[in-house]
Amino acid sequence: MIRQHIHFVTGRLAEPMLRRVVAPLAESAGFDYSIGVMGITVAALMTTDWLGPRLKIPQDATKLLIPGYCRGPVEGLSEKTGLPVERGPKDLRDLPEFFGKKQRSDYGAFDIEILAEINHALQLSLDEILRQAEALKRDGADVIDVGCNPGETWSGVGECVKALRDAGHRVSIDSFNPAEIEAAAGAGAELVLSVNSTNRDAARGWGCEVVAVPDKIGTLEGLQETLDVLDAAGVKARIDPVLEPIGFGFATSLRRYLESRRRWPDREMMMGIGNLTELTDCDSAAINVVLLGFCQELSIKSVLTTQVIPWARTSVRECDLARRLVHYAVACRSLPKHVEPRLVMLRDPRPHRPTPEELGELAGRIKDNNYRVFVAADGLHLVSSGMDLAGSDPFDLFEELLSRQPRNLDASHAFYLGYELAKAVTAMTLGKDYRQDEALDWGFLTRGETPHREKP
Repeated sequence: MIRQHIHFVTGRLAEPMLRRVVAPLAESAGFDYSIGVMGITVAALMTTDWLGPRLKIPQDATKLLIPGYCRGPVEGLSEKTGLPVERGPKDLRDLPEFFGKKQRSDYGAFDIEILAEINHALQLSLDEILRQAEALKRDGADVIDVGCNPGETWSGVGECVKALRDAGHRVSIDSFNPAEIEAAAGAGAELVLSVNSTNRDAARGWGCEVVAVPDKIGTLEGLQETLDVLDAAGVKARIDPVLEPIGFGFATSLRRYLESRRRWPDREMMMGIGNLTELTDCDSAAINVVLLGFCQELSIKSVLTTQVIPWARTSVRECDLARRLVHYAVACRSLPKHVEPRLVMLRDPRPHRPTPEELGELAGRIKDNNYRVFVAADGLHLVSSGMDLAGSDPFDLFEELLSRQPRNLDASHAFYLGYELAKAVTAMTLGKDYRQDEALDWGFLTRGETPHREKP
């Protein structure tokens, strides 16, 4: 088998770091390499058209690797060189991961169903209910749960369920009121939340599955009796022992789920997770992952979630990603780590922090007066030709820059630097990766940016 020879292409500024990264990588990954340093300071400014006539490639090269930021089609380069051409990562420090990354073809499966509740639906217009339902479905909801108000009978519940069904949604009804439930079931609702001794006798006429809950919250009282009545009537049922908030029996309620699985090993079960995500001062993503992990291990195949309070406003999307992560972990007996980066939002798994020495060396090699912003191990750095300003306060950095009376700092450039420094401070504060001219990575919440250099 012929040993692969990869020809790396870079600019003058990145050459020293590229050599430091590639040398040990080539040895560990088992390939030969060469590095072509182009006559351009910043590799990110290259295009494939510009590269074509300037490339000088060793005869024994078997592959060409160009910078991730290099714009333009690679087909022309491949035709010119006769070699396969591939873009590397945007940050060369990610090359080890780029070469060692394993494709997880088995990732993405799930078997937990998400019910997403539209709270107090009777207070909303039908158009608003349909709009919310479509958004919830787009985020990963399998069933739209129509939330009713306790103590009231909603005369329009049947019309609401029919409209949702006509729009292609699966629907459940969240009510104890037999009159509301009968109308909803008649219009196509497939699941009723919830049933206990107060309404179980009426369930035989609804023609749909129900969720059986205890008669007394905090116990399993009456649950077996309700299941017996439903079984005798031929009504399909799943169990929800009811999750309680922290401080009101949370740990004990988890024990009830464990006890329920022991008592009824073959019963379908459900967990309503909003009592934790909506009622805890904490971003909801991590809570959702832990709770869905608990459900996966206990074969609890459905969860009910809401996304009302601001810190839980993306719970459905979080649950959709979490159910895939926990399924992978349990099915493959593999830690749920370095698998689903979209759920790591507040902080980054591996922020890059150049050393002050590296940035000082960079400032000595830069020949132009453009400004580079970095988050380094010791704080913020503003780097240009022969200049490396460091500090933790962007206002101080800007004042120091102004004291040098730069000639290239107009209002537009000052605005741009202010924007980039604001992102850099955020990254420094939270422990996130910062790359100038790129959006900060907020997992699945990331909003992309058009790089400043690509704007007209």
